[in-house]
Amino acid sequence: MGTIEERIDQVHQLIDAISANRDQMIETAVRDAGFTLRECRIEVDMNLDNLKGFDEMVTDFAHRQPICHTDQEVALLLPYNGSAWLNTAIISIFLVDNRVRVKFATRSSEIARFTEYLYKPIFGDSICFEYADGRNFLESAIADPKIPAICLFGTDEYAIHYYDSIKAHGKKFVFEGPGKDPFIVLPGADLEAAAQELAFSKYIYAGQTCTAPERVYVHESLHDAFVERFVELSRQIKVGDPADPDTEMGPVASERAIANIKAQLKDAVDKGARIALGGQIDGHMVYPTVVVGATQDMLGIRKETFGPVSFISTFKNAEEAFRLARDNRYGLRASVYGDEKAVAFGHKLLGGPYCHPVDEMMFGCFGTVGVNQGRSESWVGAFVSKPVGGYGNSGWIWETIDNKFILKQGPKLLSLETSQERL
Repeated sequence: MGTIEERIDQVHQLIDAISANRDQMIETAVRDAGFTLRECRIEVDMNLDNLKGFDEMVTDFAHRQPICHTDQEVALLLPYNGSAWLNTAIISIFLVDNRVRVKFATRSSEIARFTEYLYKPIFGDSICFEYADGRNFLESAIADPKIPAICLFGTDEYAIHYYDSIKAHGKKFVFEGPGKDPFIVLPGADLEAAAQELAFSKYIYAGQTCTAPERVYVHESLHDAFVERFVELSRQIKVGDPADPDTEMGPVASERAIANIKAQLKDAVDKGARIALGGQIDGHMVYPTVVVGATQDMLGIRKETFGPVSFISTFKNAEEAFRLARDNRYGLRASVYGDEKAVAFGHKLLGGPYCHPVDEMMFGCFGTVGVNQGRSESWVGAFVSKPVGGYGNSGWIWETIDNKFILKQGPKLLSLETSQERL
């Protein structure tokens, strides 16, 4: 498919095409995915920056060869909670000289067709789009000898069912999954900065991101003041029509997520928690909700929420906070706010710098840890030059090397995982 310089030139053409069609891309995402105009503007502009960032990877990619032979391609299954940023995942695989077969989520079919409209004149058949049912697409990719690698964004409950098939067919399977991210407020934290960051990262996309904080742990001495400020900020969130430029938060797209939220709120109240704000659900509109008095046995602490609901607990000391943060099957990202001691605390939560073989699933560590740092800042360059991914059920790689089946965990780049060092 040409040299790395030629492929980078195609990416520059894509940047120009997205820029020229920016308003239409934003309108399509608002209409198709239900994200707000404000969110879609942020996403498109951030994606353009990310695509420009691939220029810095040219030297690295020049020394790699694709996982695919000329008649093969990588299968990529994308999630519904995105529009513009999905370009980064697609291009990262293409830039290391792979052909890519892309399947958007069914509910994002209009976004898929608009993306294909932009891609076809630039990439031809190097990047193709499928509109079949997701399950059929995945099962066909597993069985197809011309697809050596599959990258899936989705739920761990869905992905785990394909363990035996992936192993039997010797495929490489790169999975990016959910998070149940802890947000930890230690003594000495700047409460205003922490509350502002929690409000931003919790309500953007109505909490429908795998890196949205969901478990909030606040030192008992700071709890009341922090909750008061966070509730105040949550009340100020303008909820409404995604197409309204003033709307800050729109609806929750998934029926499953809404059912989970209802179950989690009922379970929390039944077990003694209190809803300090919200709890109102009108159809797909879930209003900003703050639950206090949450405990580790509650569904809202154990399982992904994927909505604008925060479950807040207290802790007495750093040791207890560390234990609570680690006590979950997901390990994607953690946020820590505090004084100078917060750096060491965050370092203890962090896993390896890049994915690595493990004997079994690793729980209690995270692929990314932000210390006194906003989610947006820590996510700069994600999927471009910054490895992304986690531990436990937040993501993994299955692959067979020299007839040995291997499990890997930790942050990763799709570009590197779909290529190898040039011989």
